[in-house]
Amino acid sequence: MPAKARVCAYAVLRRVCEDGAYADRALRAEAKELDGRDRALAMHLAYGTVQRMGTLDHVIERLAERPPDQLDARLLAALRLGLYELLYLSGAPDHAVVADGVELAKGGARGGHGLVNAVLRRGAREGAAVLDGLSDQTPAQAAVKHSHPDWIARLWWEQLGASDARALMDYDNEPGEVALRVNTLLTDTATLAGELPVATHPDPDLPEALVLEGPFDAHESPLWPAGAFLAQSRAAMHVARALDPRPGERVLDLCAAPGGKSTHLAALMEGEGEVVAVERNPRRAGALTRTAERLQASNVRVEVADAAEERPEGAVFDRVLVDPPCSGLGTLQVRADLRWRVTPEHVREMTGAQAQVLAAGAAALRPGGVLVYSTCTISPAENERQITSFLNSNPDFALDDLASELPGRGWGQSVLTLPHRDRTAGFFIARMRKT
Repeated sequence: MPAKARVCAYAVLRRVCEDGAYADRALRAEAKELDGRDRALAMHLAYGTVQRMGTLDHVIERLAERPPDQLDARLLAALRLGLYELLYLSGAPDHAVVADGVELAKGGARGGHGLVNAVLRRGAREGAAVLDGLSDQTPAQAAVKHSHPDWIARLWWEQLGASDARALMDYDNEPGEVALRVNTLLTDTATLAGELPVATHPDPDLPEALVLEGPFDAHESPLWPAGAFLAQSRAAMHVARALDPRPGERVLDLCAAPGGKSTHLAALMEGEGEVVAVERNPRRAGALTRTAERLQASNVRVEVADAAEERPEGAVFDRVLVDPPCSGLGTLQVRADLRWRVTPEHVREMTGAQAQVLAAGAAALRPGGVLVYSTCTISPAENERQITSFLNSNPDFALDDLASELPGRGWGQSVLTLPHRDRTAGFFIARMRKT
């Protein structure tokens, strides 16, 4: 029988590619019976294969001498998984990877396991040379070499320039950071760092952040139910910091689930005042409530409502955070299948919804109040163009020079974190004041 981790990864890959499943949910379903070591390997294999599918399909076409879309789905999954392990991982003997790939392919097209055997053997001998021959001098070439859709490569080429676009796409295929936000309502950074079973290092710009230097199963730690921390990217932590709420204020957080920013705002307010966290999905709102309870953020009040609708008359806030749904292109490191899901059409649809939520947030702000707009994407239509359009329609708002507070991350007067440069997720943050 093939190794358990490969069987699991193969099942995840097929569910993602054939059934449209989300990689993380498919892994949770398939890895229930695995021990920690096998589960970690299965996750590495599955997520890595999904991320690298664009490049792997190019290699398959070269070695199989036929387009991947002409192959039986079982065979294609076995080839992708086997070639990923042969070309991008080390540790297992080539013959073991090939043998397990052949076994996994059995049951596909008649005689197909023979094709898998031949292609994987060629991959072990010739695959590295195929990869070495790839160029990234143009967006189309970079899309193949770094396994991104063409449209994303072109978008970033135009937005960031060729050098940063290449570096960003390359970095998207590396493991993402694992950072914790210390819950300062209950503990402090030094105390939590001493209690964790893994080495950490701080971030000088974020006193509540700890970046982990090794693997850590957060949900298995007794510190998790105690509410000592929340797993959160450092880029996301900058959002609440940019809003800069004060104890005793009324703060509105629109599109608030899963609650990382809401509870961060509550902590920055030292538990005083009120954070109204609006989420229209009842299930996600329930999860947000449980997160606030776990972190003992008692000044968070969850409302199930549509963030795009204006607040009731008289509901005025000192500060408003608008963090609407977006294309998520700044999180491709940690969301393995997202690059293959999102399309330019999705981006266009989202910009309209984002503008509605931003308008609703602006309407709820008192004169002199602060409005922060943030997304976890690297997309001008959802970021700087959205802010330009808003300011053109709302002359009573002025853009803050937030970039001066975070040197090296400025994007005009706003902030854009870039994964390859800042070693965290890609976030856009703009801060405006109602004059």
